[in-house]
Amino acid sequence: MSYKPLPIGVDDFEEIREKGYYYVDKTWFIKELLDRTGKVNLFARPRRFGKTLNLSMLKVFFEKPIDGRSKKELFDGLKIMGAGQKYTSLQEQYPVINLTLKSAKQPSFQIAYECMREAIAAEFYRHDSILSDLKNEMRREKFIALRDEKAGESAYYTSLAFLSECLYEVYQKKVIILIDEYDVPLENAYYSGFYDEMLAFIRSLFESSLKTNPHLEFAVITGCLRISKESIFTGLNNLKTISILNEQYGEHFGFVESEVRQMLVFYGRENKMETMKDWYDGYLFGKAEVYNPWSVLHYVERIYEDENAFPTAEWSNTSSNKIVRDLVYRSGREVQEEIESLLSGKIIEKKVHEDITYNDIYESEENLWNFLFFTGYLKQAGKQMVEDDIYVKFALPNREVRSIYRNQIENWFRDEVKLQDLSVLYDSMLTGKTEIFKKELIKQLHRTISYMDSGEAFYHGFLVGLMANLKEYIVKSNREAGIGRFDILIYNYDVTIPLVLLELKVADRFSGLDKACEKALAQIEEKKYYADLVEEGYQEVICYGVGFFKKQLSIQMERKKLY
Repeated sequence: MSYKPLPIGVDDFEEIREKGYYYVDKTWFIKELLDRTGKVNLFARPRRFGKTLNLSMLKVFFEKPIDGRSKKELFDGLKIMGAGQKYTSLQEQYPVINLTLKSAKQPSFQIAYECMREAIAAEFYRHDSILSDLKNEMRREKFIALRDEKAGESAYYTSLAFLSECLYEVYQKKVIILIDEYDVPLENAYYSGFYDEMLAFIRSLFESSLKTNPHLEFAVITGCLRISKESIFTGLNNLKTISILNEQYGEHFGFVESEVRQMLVFYGRENKMETMKDWYDGYLFGKAEVYNPWSVLHYVERIYEDENAFPTAEWSNTSSNKIVRDLVYRSGREVQEEIESLLSGKIIEKKVHEDITYNDIYESEENLWNFLFFTGYLKQAGKQMVEDDIYVKFALPNREVRSIYRNQIENWFRDEVKLQDLSVLYDSMLTGKTEIFKKELIKQLHRTISYMDSGEAFYHGFLVGLMANLKEYIVKSNREAGIGRFDILIYNYDVTIPLVLLELKVADRFSGLDKACEKALAQIEEKKYYADLVEEGYQEVICYGVGFFKKQLSIQMERKKLY
């Protein structure tokens, strides 16, 4: 089988099929959509899970060719073509309005509005060929004004309804409306400070085209969240919301395991399935277990070029981690313990409600957990109904998401350290006051959020992070010295000031802390980590063996004269 390029960053169905990209067949989505006959369908899925590509596929399947060129051949060999005439007879039978609101992520309402106006005008321009068939002169003039971005502002608030009316007049067929990333303008407006203005625009655009539009066949809308409390969909009795809690459509967004396995076989990397599962699997949409498609494609591309390439957190480079950051930075002791439980592979349970508003994000920690769940930073590990409320058991989906949490925790800890006066901790460490040093370290350990599954790596990062404000000293870690690698070395250019060496060990029980310290000190002596520094003129080294067990620690110290 010949090589096919992977469609990384390509979310146009027509381009993928025409240029021979590898395509994971999601066309059965068309059949399920038609079978369920929803008038207005809102699909809430995390970012980068194939929403845009699916809408593009719907557009190509249903749209009457604007330029007269049929695109039916793009579906040759795909699943939908075996669904029967009931479905294939609808191919290329409808006018389609296709609008994305991604461009509205701007610093002010005026710029965001101009970007959305431009996107709407582009959709009018795409249908420019119907102008000659519009019989009413005023309608033609309004169409041209909207196309050329010369209409009054109020005209764009109801522009999709007007375009539906024009298309119906020409084709005598009701219109399919596809709107991608509908909540991007609202999320951006909330954080940028013009939420009410944006809400008014989106509400008017949707109400006119989806609620009171007699020319609508059906609509499909995508986003991360269902935002119905904000009256965007008020009175829309024909709205169907399909979130990750719903059992319908689960396998159509993201890759199921068989699709991932088939892809790895195609590229000759089936031996990477275990790593793929560990890093990018774990999401549960309804009853379907799915992989993150964005990260899967990137990983397959890397291992095709280099079979030994390491997996990385690709999703973190494209998705907003602000909600994770906010949870960590705003967390109290209870939330910190819950984050620690998640990072150690445990489960927490929270009440879930799907009617979320951006104004509600910071009203409670419960709302933050909800945002994390619906945006893909938590997975469902079970759910139950308690009286009238749904409670979901949350876990971290995979190693990729776990690394995002860890990065945010490390950033938070570094910021916390910058705000603290650690002079007592530093002085006690540098002068060998072991009990004071131990007391100060325990205080800091209780303040931070740990991820115990990392063992020594977490504690190492914790101690290195604490040294960030240590002025006039050099801090080195994990460097080769003597006949091994020391954990942490701290020194001053003044060779009369003692060196400080810290070696860390993790105990498997509280009673093993002292033995862990002894083992650490013995390792310093055995490996002679300080040997190379004798030649540089340093006269003394303070060696610390630090043993950790969860949020407890013990320290033993030895001072050594170097000559």
